Amino acid sequence: MFKHLFFLFLTIQSFSIRLAFNLHRVEILKLIMKSLICRPMIFTYLIIFLSSFLVPACTEPSGNKAANTDSTAHHSIFNEPAQPVPDSVSQFAWKPIVQDSTKKYIYLTFDDGPQNGTVAVFDLCRQLGVKATFFMVGLHTEKKSDGKEIVSRIRNAYPQILLANHSYSHAYDKYYYFYQHPEATQGDFYHNQELLHVPYKIIRLPGNSAWVGANSIKCSHLVRPVTELLDSAGYNIIGWDVEWSFNHKTANPVQSPEKMVAMVDSALARNELHTRNNVVILSHDRMFRSQNYLDSLSKFISLLKRNSNYIFETVDHYPGLKKPQ
Repeated sequence: MFKHLFFLFLTIQSFSIRLAFNLHRVEILKLIMKSLICRPMIFTYLIIFLSSFLVPACTEPSGNKAANTDSTAHHSIFNEPAQPVPDSVSQFAWKPIVQDSTKKYIYLTFDDGPQNGTVAVFDLCRQLGVKATFFMVGLHTEKKSDGKEIVSRIRNAYPQILLANHSYSHAYDKYYYFYQHPEATQGDFYHNQELLHVPYKIIRLPGNSAWVGANSIKCSHLVRPVTELLDSAGYNIIGWDVEWSFNHKTANPVQSPEKMVAMVDSALARNELHTRNNVVILSHDRMFRSQNYLDSLSKFISLLKRNSNYIFETVDHYPGLKKPQ
């Protein structure tokens, strides 16, 4: 009897202890939850801390094999070798040329890109293996969804193709006002130089043919203040000798390829040039946006190439410039 009472006593005492412990634990949990509710950041940090221990211990179900494959593929995209970036130091390390006095030098220049026609002209020059210079506009670059890509392609095609500065705004086609504010105009060119990463300080003024080299300035009274500012900053300015005109309503070329060749031949023969034996030809990208007019450009270049005395060059090798930098 005593033995049974003793075991009953022990059972009751054990139950009491467990109950007391459980009640005590509940109170502890209440205090913790109260603290966590009052301090949500502590709760967040606790979850993050516990996750760092729990996540590595988790194993992926065998049914997620496909998901694992996708994850691997995604990972590989970000671990592909980086595409080579042109070395601007070596690629644009300017090298002078010695002109042959028995030859005539042709400088094909295309203004106002990137526009419809720029890529077609660029690809044609590459295909025909002739050198050309693209004077490009920052505002036009920003307006085209692929403008920066086009500019990059042209920049990286040097030394066959040269990217040059044609201002950021193209004066918003308000040329008189633009040149009446030379400091602002200078800033417009500076902005374009940086935006397009133009490799050399070579400029063409929008709507105006002016020349600034190492020892001379040839320009109209209107643009002289800005040309002097740009000259003091180390810039060269390139005008033109022969222009392939376009209809300002349709943007189509006016002269035929044959007529253009005759104009080039005549300018060289009569020395109607800024520099003897060097002819700079002005045209605009948009003139050749359609295939039939692109064919005209192709024919013009092919006719010039028939003359073995004609050599195509980029304008950074035009005689009398300050060393391009």
